[in-house]
Amino acid sequence: MKDVIILAIESSCDETACAIVKNGNEILADKVASQIDVHTLYGGVVPEVASRIHIENISIIIKETLKEADMTVEEVDAIAFTQGPGLIGSLHIGVLAAKTLAWAYNKPLIPVHHLTGHIYANAFVKELKFPLLALIVSGGHTELVLMKEDYDFEVIGETLDDAIGEAYDKVGRVLNLPYPGGPKIDKLAKEGKPIYKLPTPKVESPLDFSFSGLKSAVMQAINRLKRNNEELSIEDMCASFQKTALSFLWKKVEIALDNYEVKQLVLAGGVAANSQLRKIVEEKMKTDYPDIDYIIPPLKYCTDNAAMIGASAYIAYKKGIRATYDIGAKATLDF
Repeated sequence: MKDVIILAIESSCDETACAIVKNGNEILADKVASQIDVHTLYGGVVPEVASRIHIENISIIIKETLKEADMTVEEVDAIAFTQGPGLIGSLHIGVLAAKTLAWAYNKPLIPVHHLTGHIYANAFVKELKFPLLALIVSGGHTELVLMKEDYDFEVIGETLDDAIGEAYDKVGRVLNLPYPGGPKIDKLAKEGKPIYKLPTPKVESPLDFSFSGLKSAVMQAINRLKRNNEELSIEDMCASFQKTALSFLWKKVEIALDNYEVKQLVLAGGVAANSQLRKIVEEKMKTDYPDIDYIIPPLKYCTDNAAMIGASAYIAYKKGIRATYDIGAKATLDF
């Protein structure tokens, strides 16, 4: 069977990335130019700044990726790109670069949904087994996705307000922690104890999420301590917030696992790098769901990268999914 080699481009937020992936699970080259140092100065991603840096980086990243793989564009079978969701200006840069390459070298063009990339990043660990349940946790998304087969996505649970990563960053700002708040809270939580009582979010739908109220509860707890002239332990507040947030998150996963017949659970998205979440998944799956396989992606494939877009694009390529040159970026995009 002929190998399928895909050049993939990812530019949905603040990473300019390009990768060359063979058969959906072998990485021939993988390059990422991060903008985190720039956006840290502003306390968050500034869309206009991100777009301009993508313009500066995109050609360089593509050239470096081809050099690392020791390949030319002529040797790849298709060009893949993230169509959405994401920051519209950032997405445009990747879409234009992909369309230009596809046109210039007469290659098929494959549009990829960003979140499918996070799911298929797990293919670099081992083969996906269907039906599977994907827990997507990131700065912009918190979703439970049921996949009965390859490239079949059914959202069975989603956040009603803030995504979990967004809540982490907002709590980080309240605690005067540098951006991004998630990794800092995760680190400080290990040094503290969950002594502050925070309410578990209440959602009527059994599989949906909500984190806005928890963020507000942290702010109220801090203000209450100030009024009572009590000292705030940042480490203990981080531990309290993280325990409440992740306990709530995992409870939803348990409900899904108990109500749907799945062979595998996969973790996906930037918050999948959270050390406590990874520990919970590892322990709970081994003790409570020993008959269900699970995958926790390597840390480098939790954050945005183009290799995951190439992995997803491989399945799309085999299914005959193609784009025409009038395709555009979409800031919001359903599965």
